[in-house]
Amino acid sequence: MSDRQTVAPTDTELAELAKAIGHPVRVQIVRLLAARDACYVGELTGELPLAQSTISEHLRILREAGVVTGGTLDGRPCYCLAGDKLDGLAEAISGLGDPGCC
Repeated sequence: MSDRQTVAPTDTELAELAKAIGHPVRVQIVRLLAARDACYVGELTGELPLAQSTISEHLRILREAGVVTGGTLDGRPCYCLAGDKLDGLAEAISGLGDPGCC
């Protein structure tokens, strides 16, 4: 169990997060990052059939939404998932479940 405290996003934040991961390539990137502690952009280009510039653009969108964090490691761009955002997203989506009607 994680020691992180999950904070559910507001409706506006939920919509922005959903939009950020609402592209199949960005879902693939999130899955690849979830399987690692950190990932160099070059590693992603080896696993996705896209140009590095296209992957970088998808990473920019995910970073702006707070889904990933970026920095440098050994002088190369490196990205990790921001688990608290994803935990909040999962909680908010589960809250959209069965309202008890019909």
